[in-house]
Amino acid sequence: MNDSVVILVLQLLVVIGAIYMGTRTSGIGLGVWGLVGVAVLLFVFQTAPGNAPVDAVFIVLTVITAASVMQAAGGIDWMVSIAAKVIKQRPKSVVFLAPAMSFLFTVGAGTGNIFYPLLPVIYDVSYQQKIRPERSLSVAAVASQVGILCSPVSAATASMVVLLAPSGFDLGMLLLIMWPASIAGLFVACLVMVRWGKNLEDDPEFQRRLAAHAIKPPAEQDSEVKLPKTAALSASLFLIGVGIIVLTGLFEGLRPIIGTDVDGDPVRVSVTIIIEVVMGVIAALIFLTCKVKAADVPKQSTFPAGMVGAFALFGIAWLANTFVANNNTLIVDGLGAVVSNSSAFFGALLFALALAAVAMLTTSQSSATNAIVPIGIAIGLPAPLLAGLWPAAMGMYILPANGSQVATVAFDQTGTTKMGRFVFDHSFQIPNLAYMVVAIAVGVAMSFVVGN
Repeated sequence: MNDSVVILVLQLLVVIGAIYMGTRTSGIGLGVWGLVGVAVLLFVFQTAPGNAPVDAVFIVLTVITAASVMQAAGGIDWMVSIAAKVIKQRPKSVVFLAPAMSFLFTVGAGTGNIFYPLLPVIYDVSYQQKIRPERSLSVAAVASQVGILCSPVSAATASMVVLLAPSGFDLGMLLLIMWPASIAGLFVACLVMVRWGKNLEDDPEFQRRLAAHAIKPPAEQDSEVKLPKTAALSASLFLIGVGIIVLTGLFEGLRPIIGTDVDGDPVRVSVTIIIEVVMGVIAALIFLTCKVKAADVPKQSTFPAGMVGAFALFGIAWLANTFVANNNTLIVDGLGAVVSNSSAFFGALLFALALAAVAMLTTSQSSATNAIVPIGIAIGLPAPLLAGLWPAAMGMYILPANGSQVATVAFDQTGTTKMGRFVFDHSFQIPNLAYMVVAIAVGVAMSFVVGN
């Protein structure tokens, strides 16, 4: 075996081992063990550290701050009360409504980061209705990343359109395949999760946390409960902020111009920066209009969960980035060679597997697309078929190393949403696999329709 392959395997074992130890420790320990993994790669293998996930961490911090200020003003309670009224007759509908919101928000903004503001609301609605939070949170997290594949403004979609454009395959044709495939896949994933796991009151980890007074029992819903006058206002301001983020993601012209590129074309501020700044402004507006005391903000349940999630995200994502940065060429070339040397039928199958594998190792749909789709084109796979197989890019969720997964687990104070004891047995695996299988089947079928 080639020495470089041996080193890749050893480094991959370090990554998996760090994730395993982090999930066993849970909470902030996930970030700590992620940093241990970075240290091993740095000092033992003498690899250059990858890019620290600064933007992702800052997004979580600003979103959590704004959400906690809103919670101090009663905004989350107000959102929960409204949502509870909608789902009171059919409480299981939150398992369908939460993914729908996550999907549509991501489609509009072009980034899955917009999912973070929804986390406290999804968790609280589920918990107050005494529904196992894992059911809604896990599939909502999957939906937040599926939205990237269906968004006309995401980086992954832009890459796919550019790669397939020489074949006469445009954005409209791509979305015509991806939307039906993704909606069908997510619907089946929701059906799978409706009855997944034990009911909340029967879950041993939840009962342990209740007995240890680590979490408050679900509140009884009482329509007569009076919320603060600031509750609706704070929630409205927060939702306005989310709407602004969606609009600026959907319409690039709304974002400020911060310079020009080498061709003289305007360069606009990224959606990432918009999220951070808008959430900060919204927090300030809630402070001013709702008279929230700064000392009350860290006391909200949203705040510590978010801080734990931010640190866990920092450690694990930095570890993944370091591994990928030092092995990217070997990963892409190795899987690419296997696909290129296969027949048409097995080439299509191996293309999907290779796309999923690279997405798993890079935790990036965009990176996997740019790495593997050109190989699919080179071996003669038709552009519509490549689009139909594109949901395999959700292989990014096979390992629990994505920021949205880490943050989702941190928000579930009941402990039902898990990173898994053995790395692959995390809460997102089943809904993600259900989505991938159904979406690829529907996508391939749609490819024949669109291709003709």
